[in-house]
Amino acid sequence: MGSETALVLRKLAEDRLALIGLLIVLALIACAILAPWLATHPEAVTEINPAHRLRPPGGEYLMGTDRLGADIYSRLLFGARITLVISVVAVGVAVVVGVPLGLVAGITDGFVSSAIMRLADIFLAVPQIVLAIAIAQTLGPSLPNVILALSATFWPWFTRLVYAETRAVRNETFIEATLALGASPSRVVWLHILPNIISPIIVRITLGLGFTILTAAALGFLGLGAPPPTPEWGRTIAESREFLPDAWWYAAAPGLAIFLVVIGFNMLGDGLRDVLDPRTRRTGRPRD
Repeated sequence: MGSETALVLRKLAEDRLALIGLLIVLALIACAILAPWLATHPEAVTEINPAHRLRPPGGEYLMGTDRLGADIYSRLLFGARITLVISVVAVGVAVVVGVPLGLVAGITDGFVSSAIMRLADIFLAVPQIVLAIAIAQTLGPSLPNVILALSATFWPWFTRLVYAETRAVRNETFIEATLALGASPSRVVWLHILPNIISPIIVRITLGLGFTILTAAALGFLGLGAPPPTPEWGRTIAESREFLPDAWWYAAAPGLAIFLVVIGFNMLGDGLRDVLDPRTRRTGRPRD
């Protein structure tokens, strides 16, 4: 296992785009963890200071201030925590729900398999952002509700992926031989099938984190995310609209943060796909 991990890391390091993506993701994690120490005005993240409102970047405020006089740079760092929590928990719940359902549907036939996949298809038939907005609007704006809305819209993608991969692997000779030797289906699934399909799951998780961050920002922009004074990036962009273009820094800072983080996860996911699945290139075509 150690040698395989070292090989993956070495190949990943040779991919410049994937390496850049990894550095961006690590920077996000570092900002989230070290926010109280990196912030220049940690005490002003949620406080109102009208005397300092809409100050441009420079001097005391590296990225300027918002409409309430709060330091945008400090709010951006603490907002990284919110972003990371939303994405990790939402995708984690989607994995916990979607992967076992995909395994059950893939290894079995008949009513159970059909019922699981038809349920997944119903969720997939509605655009994710539309379904997330509907759920968040129904439950009300709060951090747990955003996570629930994102999890409810993302689990079918894992179910569909795992179902397809399981169907392909279960017909392999070594699986049939293991079953013929008397191994139980559950043992075959967890000890033989799941380890052989873990690579596409990891890639989907990485790409899903970026998409979840983007969707969470969209919900925040629409006022369906964490309520104020939570330093949520999407809500910050929404609040900045009435001050554009004069206070350009108000929207530019969180907008650039969202852009970089989503691009970082996408580049890392593409790199992992190329490393973990030797049959594909970044162009999506089979290798020669």
